[in-house]
Amino acid sequence: MTATATERHVVIVGASLAGTRTAQGLRAQGHTGPITLIGAETELPYDRPPLSKHLLKGDWSESSVDAVRLIDPAELDALAIELLLGSAAVELDPTARFVRLADGTSVSYDVLVIATGAVARPSPWQPSSGVYQLRTLADSRAIAARLALGEPVVVVGGGFIGTEIAAAARGFGCAVTVVDPVPEPMARLVGPEIASSLVDLHLRNGAQTRFGVGVVGIEGEAGRLIVELDDGERLAASTAVVGIGSVPCTEWLAGSGLKLDNGVVTDGFLRAVGVDDVFAVGDVARWPHPGRGFHIRAEHWTNAGDQARYVAIAITQGAQAAYESTDYVWSDQYDWKVNAVGWRDPEGSSVVIGDLEADGRTAVVHADANGAACGAVTVNWVRALNQARQLFAAGSTAETVVEAIRGMA
Repeated sequence: MTATATERHVVIVGASLAGTRTAQGLRAQGHTGPITLIGAETELPYDRPPLSKHLLKGDWSESSVDAVRLIDPAELDALAIELLLGSAAVELDPTARFVRLADGTSVSYDVLVIATGAVARPSPWQPSSGVYQLRTLADSRAIAARLALGEPVVVVGGGFIGTEIAAAARGFGCAVTVVDPVPEPMARLVGPEIASSLVDLHLRNGAQTRFGVGVVGIEGEAGRLIVELDDGERLAASTAVVGIGSVPCTEWLAGSGLKLDNGVVTDGFLRAVGVDDVFAVGDVARWPHPGRGFHIRAEHWTNAGDQARYVAIAITQGAQAAYESTDYVWSDQYDWKVNAVGWRDPEGSSVVIGDLEADGRTAVVHADANGAACGAVTVNWVRALNQARQLFAAGSTAETVVEAIRGMA
């Protein structure tokens, strides 16, 4: 007898936010068949934003670590979710419908969800010790231990993760230098309108920046590192943290027949192109964004959760409409709260509302080439962000969004 949609065995590779939420979502949608969740780490599934936002600041109490867990053994039992930890997936055979693990075992499936996420782009500099990257709970614990020493730190990479690490290091009293080859790296994240204000925030808090210069080498060992820049400057550091982007975890899918191009390429319903009953969610998925008109891969916490819920419904009930992303991301920079939703159209325009230096808050609203609102960034102004998101959902023009936020000032 053929299994119904809610009776099929769903295997989820990747005990990430997207993977775990998919498993939970399946049960919430009435799925009665077996669910197997596979994780490469030995840790119970956990949330990643706190790794740089909270735990890195030094609170490693048992309750704080438990708070980042996405699911506990009791819930796993209650939901009848089989959790296989400590052995990564190394092969997919979509014809025979099985996943092979590093320990040699194979797991058969009726429906497969790929949620293997992304990993930190490997550091090209590998001295014997002292260089760290942040992606896992173990990484965060190791970096926090180094920051607690209060010794000089060089952060390579001026993105959100790098600058959050820098802020945490300053909280421990470390001398901090952030290095990035881009002259204004913050502009990639929040746009040129407020990028310089974020740099000034770090400078006011005692961090130093070397922007527009790259790193050509890191030598020495923990406690005695030398970071050499391409302009000849040599920075002494006890610890270096490298945050130079990430790469999707797709190596295990080589030879599977799936279309791989900076992630698992999917259709608008998050189904892997050309393969039956295989979905991709979270950081590893590259799907056609309906608003932007091309495929994207988004490393956003909100997007991972949204895609998990969408796929859980698609598996149990069938997809009714293509997936639409909320495109939301946030960052804590010292005591500033930076929030962004949507995107910036390079052919569009942007309007700044409020004075960050005078008022302590600001918003930037982005319009596409046709004047429709397509994105916004706020600093220390959550009400403005929420207003923008509501108006975006209603299809408002950028002018309407700007007027509404100005009315809140």
